[in-house]
Amino acid sequence: MKRQERQHLRENELVHGINVVRDYVAPRGRQVGMVVGALIAVAVIVLAVFAIRQRGNTKAEAALAEALVAYNARVVPPSDPEAADLPESAQLGSTGTFATEAAKMRVAIPKLKAVADSYPDKESGIVARYHLAGALASVGRNDEAIKEFAEVVRLAPKDSVYSRMARLGQADTQARAGQLDAAIASWKQLADENNADLPADAILLELGRAYVAKGNTAEAKKVLTELLDKHPTSPYSTDAKTALDNLKG
Repeated sequence: MKRQERQHLRENELVHGINVVRDYVAPRGRQVGMVVGALIAVAVIVLAVFAIRQRGNTKAEAALAEALVAYNARVVPPSDPEAADLPESAQLGSTGTFATEAAKMRVAIPKLKAVADSYPDKESGIVARYHLAGALASVGRNDEAIKEFAEVVRLAPKDSVYSRMARLGQADTQARAGQLDAAIASWKQLADENNADLPADAILLELGRAYVAKGNTAEAKKVLTELLDKHPTSPYSTDAKTALDNLKG
């Protein structure tokens, strides 16, 4: 691979270290805006090492880079003058735009899946599979997304950023898919682990909300109260208090 292309890949992968966090935060706005804030530094450090390390399989790197170019391409509606004369697909080293998010995902998902399936045990494949799971969830293919998140957890090193983020993504996707029993089990397992690398307060909030959606008021109150007792200065304390007030009301 040419030196310029290798440099492009290194820069691209560093950007995606931050995008890992973005993928989890984006659908939730301010509510979960700080859920993984503490992981940003870890993600950047880990992926910086990943980016600068010498790796033998340049085909995997190139395939991942091409898939991520498509995955992160801009969405420019046809009414936007910037959309004129811009390609819908993107190749390595180039940029492109899509008229809709769905159009972008129609291109990105097959590319990500190809990399994930071709290099399942390599870092490039794990990165691709994580983004594939997020892409599937974004278009409502929740069952497939849950399966891919689970596969990331199985394949990635247990203490890696992608493993932790995949577990959070899996639980969230289960909840959004209406699989409340599975979501509760996932959030509860994460909460019970008391892992310092996971956002305990945000996990309790999501667990409480899952109990509310399930109609289990008693457990919801218990979990939300635990959040307030253990994390009184949490940025989610206001949301927890509001949820408790709604339950009491």
